[in-house]
Amino acid sequence: MIFYVNSFLQIMEIVVNTRLLLKNKLEGIGWFTLETLKRITNNHPEHHFIFLFDRDFDEEFIFSDNITPLILSPPARHPFLFYWWFEFSVANFLNKYNPDLFLSPDGYLSLKANCKQLAVIHDINFEHHPKDVSWLVRKYYKHFFPKFAGKASRIATVSEFSKKDITNCYKISPNNIDVVYNGCNELYKPISAELQNATRKMFSKNCDYFLFVGALQPRKNISRLFEAFDKFKAIEKSDVKLVIVGEKYRWTAEIKSTYINMTFKEDVVFTGRLSTEDLHHVIASALAMTYIPYFEGFGIPIIEAMNCDTPVITSNITSMPEVAGDAALLVDPFSVDSISSAMLYLYKDEAMRNTLIEKGRTRKLDFSWDKTAHALWNSIEKTMLS
Repeated sequence: MIFYVNSFLQIMEIVVNTRLLLKNKLEGIGWFTLETLKRITNNHPEHHFIFLFDRDFDEEFIFSDNITPLILSPPARHPFLFYWWFEFSVANFLNKYNPDLFLSPDGYLSLKANCKQLAVIHDINFEHHPKDVSWLVRKYYKHFFPKFAGKASRIATVSEFSKKDITNCYKISPNNIDVVYNGCNELYKPISAELQNATRKMFSKNCDYFLFVGALQPRKNISRLFEAFDKFKAIEKSDVKLVIVGEKYRWTAEIKSTYINMTFKEDVVFTGRLSTEDLHHVIASALAMTYIPYFEGFGIPIIEAMNCDTPVITSNITSMPEVAGDAALLVDPFSVDSISSAMLYLYKDEAMRNTLIEKGRTRKLDFSWDKTAHALWNSIEKTMLS
């Protein structure tokens, strides 16, 4: 293979793990995969990309003519099948095909493959909060992700926080890790007052609402959000709702118990997963985004809210202060009082809401999927030159 600096490259064969491109089921890593690959494949028609799926795929994910899709079995949705897919199906293909690079946007690599590999490791929450994932998945992650980090020719991650975390936990040189911030769908932007009213009529009984967006799992700190909202309602006596958007990914006994024991649980609205259009409208109509996980590699809902002119309350730990800058109210995610106080503050203080909106308009400019794709491509080039 011949490789030249500054993107003057002979044709490269790049194999990509695209198993998380699932129609109508995209989560954070799936959106990262879609938005970056759509841009990279179209911006670099001189190179050939092979997309590896673990099941039937939708043609909408074949973004350009320089992509060849390939299905490798079995569908990898269980730790035993993770192992089989990456260490047998993917490894056999990579060693036979011998591409220039294997790119894995979800961080899983093939330890038995011999080609260069670039892993996008979004965060390593399981190292700090192991009980947040099921026992078998935890065992897989804790065994294999240190090996993936060591195997990787190079690593990309989504924040300086995650870069430092990976460096410290896995003893990887920071010089071998690139920060590739997430972006935001261009659809997310402010909407008219008329559409806001229609959205509130549809989702919150014509009431103002605080909003959470994300998979319902322990690290998203849903239990404390419920408690904080209960406390807010007890103090303020308002008709404000709490709208929860997302699937019950790990609806634990603790989360369920906290919800059942709420005084104002009738004011909590669960929408489940929403279409991108409905989600846009719900974000743009909210009183504030209340996104307060106790661990996050980035936190895309923060910038989605800023793009919609919606004020943000978020956590003061891990990556979230880095993403929010001075354009959000930062709270202690382990303190119900801290969260409820921020909700009260924003509810009562229109001037503060407007201040956060103005700051968000500036902060959001630092993040876009175009910038993400450019940074990931730079990481690919560095990998090939290593």
